[in-house]
Amino acid sequence: MATTRSPRHGSLQFWPRRRAKRQYSRVRHYPRESGAGLLGFAGYKAGMTHVIAVDNRQMSHTKGMEVAMPVTVIECPPLKVASVRFYKKTPYGLRLSAEVFGKADKELGRKACLPKKTGADIKDFENRLGEFSVVRVNVYTQPKFTSAGKKKPELFELGIGGSVHEQFKFASESLGMEIRAQDVLKEGQQVDVYAVTKGKGFQGAVKRFGVTLRSHKSEKGVRGPGNVGPWTGNRSWTVAHAGQMGYHNRMERNKWILKVSDDVKAVQADGGFLNYGVLRNSYVIVKGSVQGPRKRLVRLVRSQRRNHLVPEHAPQLLYISTESKQGL
Repeated sequence: MATTRSPRHGSLQFWPRRRAKRQYSRVRHYPRESGAGLLGFAGYKAGMTHVIAVDNRQMSHTKGMEVAMPVTVIECPPLKVASVRFYKKTPYGLRLSAEVFGKADKELGRKACLPKKTGADIKDFENRLGEFSVVRVNVYTQPKFTSAGKKKPELFELGIGGSVHEQFKFASESLGMEIRAQDVLKEGQQVDVYAVTKGKGFQGAVKRFGVTLRSHKSEKGVRGPGNVGPWTGNRSWTVAHAGQMGYHNRMERNKWILKVSDDVKAVQADGGFLNYGVLRNSYVIVKGSVQGPRKRLVRLVRSQRRNHLVPEHAPQLLYISTESKQGL
């Protein structure tokens, strides 16, 4: 008789499975890059479609052939730099030492309390760069330029590549200015996608972890776990239980950017994207699916562990479907 195997259900890499604190993710680490410039961008998920492209992967069986790919369209309105942050390196990690604010739009007041005075001049820190280890910027989105139907912007931090002097020069020149997606993202680039997944609410163990249904002769229910541990002592927290499902912070590595453009007529139908609306800004086409529902803010950060089998140049797109599809 074959040996009965029952692998555990649900990955313990994602624990605890709690709700995200806010609707957009936090990035805890940025890759080290030589050139000065932002290491990431952000946009709103508009929907999915499919494209037909010429496969340019060297190790692919369909190299040089036309292949169909599912893609996600992300609308990326310009970001504005709200402040410049100076960090010092301590035994416990980076510590915020100083922050210089620039002139911000009144819409940012919906999200954060703006200082009445911008504070110290950014030029005063040029001779103090030896005290700091990292310089970063706080940016905010401009959803008023999209069809997402919201006014409150998202405020988050972005890393800058290069040395401390290069970071300071870029940050000081960008303070209070707009940054476009074409200035940060390039076609063929690989990015790590940070977003909050779709919320499913409170679900049972069968839907949440995929545990097997118990026999029809079992007592006290069929859709619950069979054994949760001993009566006395430690009841293992690894047992599948009912609880929150979805609305979690998740990161997916090495998503391939196929196109970065502002020609919205080439990617959407006359009525726009279903349950999103009409694109009005630059957009990014990413191969595959992206976590989260429509209108969810998606953060794109330069890949930290790039897949070397993926070419550095984007494939030639022969066709982009503009048909409206349900359920995407």
